[in-house]
Amino acid sequence: MREVAPVKNDDLFVVLNHLNAKFDFPVHFHPEYELNLVINSKGNRIVGDSIIEYGSPDLVFIGPNTPHAWTGNNNHDNSHVITIQFDGNVLGERMLIKNFAQPLKNLLDKSKRGIHFQPETIKLVQKRIELLSEIQGFDAFISLLSILYDLSISRNQSLLASQGYVGQFDLNQSQRISKVVNYIQGNMLNDIRIKQVSDLVNMSETAFSHFFKKRTQRSFSDYLTDMRISFAARLILETDRNISEVCFMSGFNNLSNFNRTFKSRYNCTPGEMRSQQQFLTRH
Repeated sequence: MREVAPVKNDDLFVVLNHLNAKFDFPVHFHPEYELNLVINSKGNRIVGDSIIEYGSPDLVFIGPNTPHAWTGNNNHDNSHVITIQFDGNVLGERMLIKNFAQPLKNLLDKSKRGIHFQPETIKLVQKRIELLSEIQGFDAFISLLSILYDLSISRNQSLLASQGYVGQFDLNQSQRISKVVNYIQGNMLNDIRIKQVSDLVNMSETAFSHFFKKRTQRSFSDYLTDMRISFAARLILETDRNISEVCFMSGFNNLSNFNRTFKSRYNCTPGEMRSQQQFLTRH
């Protein structure tokens, strides 16, 4: 087993080929991109504020500084995890602006939320991922690029962490949406009404409601709730504030309503999510 350390300047990428994985590695985050293939295991997968059951095989691509972990609940002796890590600079900005590289650029951009791939895609790349531990030099780099490109053009990808959790938004889509999102983030403690934000962007409430839903595919109230819950999840995972504090800091006025809304979003209570905080590490 090769131990994965933070990618050094001399490395193009590093591979951990981990047989008989015990899944005792804590929730963690790091500045490298990570492609993780899990075989012969099932359990829970944590990516940002997403906690979802996984089966075998499982393949996820994770962007820089997004917390993640796999917690296997089986006793298989043949559980197998292959982890590939690389620095984003390996691909180079000048290459990524070329037309042919747009799928790769899109893959990297979306990875901040974690990207889950379907079985047909895993079947396409699994053998090549397994062989990366056996080849070296230029051939290994070309193989990695080929794998990433095939992932970038694969169908039926699903994003894992919520948009609110990673704070991602394409600000070029709309200056009005950008202004609204910034206002919500700056006034999370306050009671935010649709009239306030519609006035902010010089629109009527009705016009703003139609505009916002067209741009985000969600009503303003649903989007606001999602932002609050995502902010709460971040506080739970990354601070030691108690649940009541998190509730009110996220803009909820009622603890029971907060717990109910949180569980409907994450299928777990705030306390159950908090139990993962003890495993959070940075490297």
